[in-house]
Amino acid sequence: MKRWLILEDGTYFEGTSFGAESNVFGEIVFTTSMTGYQETITNQSANGQIITFTYPVIGNAGINRDDFESLSPTCKGIVVKEHARLASNWRSQMTLDAFLKQKGIPGIAGIDTRALTRKIREHGVMKASIVDAGDDFSHAYDQLKAAVLPTNQVEQVSTTKPYPNPGVGRNIAILDFGLKHSTMRELVKRQCNLTVLPYTTSAKDILAMNPDGVLLTNGPGNPKSVANVLKTIQEIQGEIPILGIALGHQLLALANGADTVKMKFGHHGNHPVRQLETGKVHFSAQSHGYVVNRESLLDTDLVVTYEEINDQTVEGIRHTKYPAIGVQFQPDASPGTHDALYLFDEFLTMIDAWKERN
Repeated sequence: MKRWLILEDGTYFEGTSFGAESNVFGEIVFTTSMTGYQETITNQSANGQIITFTYPVIGNAGINRDDFESLSPTCKGIVVKEHARLASNWRSQMTLDAFLKQKGIPGIAGIDTRALTRKIREHGVMKASIVDAGDDFSHAYDQLKAAVLPTNQVEQVSTTKPYPNPGVGRNIAILDFGLKHSTMRELVKRQCNLTVLPYTTSAKDILAMNPDGVLLTNGPGNPKSVANVLKTIQEIQGEIPILGIALGHQLLALANGADTVKMKFGHHGNHPVRQLETGKVHFSAQSHGYVVNRESLLDTDLVVTYEEINDQTVEGIRHTKYPAIGVQFQPDASPGTHDALYLFDEFLTMIDAWKERN
C-alpha cells in the first residue's frame, strides 16, 4: 500500500506501508543509531514521536524477547529507507512488520531518509503524519496543521502503581518517568533491591521507604511539563543519594534553579561525550529533545561534569553540597556502547559513602 509522510511545512514523501495501517500524527525526529532498532522503538523516551532511522536497512535481525525497553511502546511511527521483510538472527522470534502490527504502530519504507534528515537538521523537529496516499492531500495536510500534540507524555508512560524487582543488596527507589528495562537490568546485576514508583509519588512516601538511593529515570517530552516533581526532588536531595538519567537529569537541574531549553533537532542515537574531570571521551546512547542551559547553572549549586563534543551541550551535572548526580545520556547502553556502565557503580559507591558518613 502506498502511503504519504507529510511534514508540517508541507513537504511530503511517498513510500510503502509496513506494520499497522493506521493514520498517525507525531513529532518527527531522526536517530543515528546503527544498531538497536528494537530498543529505540520500545524506549518510552520516544513517546509520541515518528522515528526516522538514518541507518539504511531496518528489520533484518527481527524482534527478540531480550531487547525490549518496555512491553508497550508508545512511539507513533517508523520511517525507513529499506524495510527488511525477512529476519535472520538466532534470537529472532518475529519480524519487525509483525511486531509493529501487533502494537498498532505504522511504518513507511522507501523514503529518502538522507533528504528527510537534512530537512530536520535545517528546519528543526516538526509535526508530521503518516497517511494513506489515496487520501485527499489538502485535507490530510489541514488535519496535520490543526493537530495538537499532547504534553502529558510522562503520565502516559509512568507506572500507576508501585511494583518490586526483588534483590538482596542496596534498596533503590526508582521514580518512573519512562523507565527502560536495561536500567533495571544493570542494577539487578549489582544485586540491588528495586522498587519502581509512579512519578507522582511524594517525598514523604519515598522517605518512608527508607531507600539507600533514588533513581530518576529517563522519559519523554518537556521536563517543565512535570514541574510538580521538582518539589519532591528538593525534599529528598540531601536526605538520599540521587542519580538522574536523561529526563531525570533535567528535572534534577530544574529542581536546583537551573533552566532547560528545547533543542533544534535533539540528540537521538550515539553521541560522543567528554568527562571534564578526566578528559576521557565516551560514546553514549541518547534520546532527548531538551537540554540543560549551561549559563543557567552559574548561580546554582550544580557543576557540569560531562559535555557533548560536537555542540558542547551539558551532558552531566553534580551537586556540590548533596550526593546527587545527573547524566543526559543513557548509561545502560541499550542501544549503544558500554562505555558508561561504570556510572551505575559510581552511584552505588556514592550510596555507600553517604551511609558511612550518616
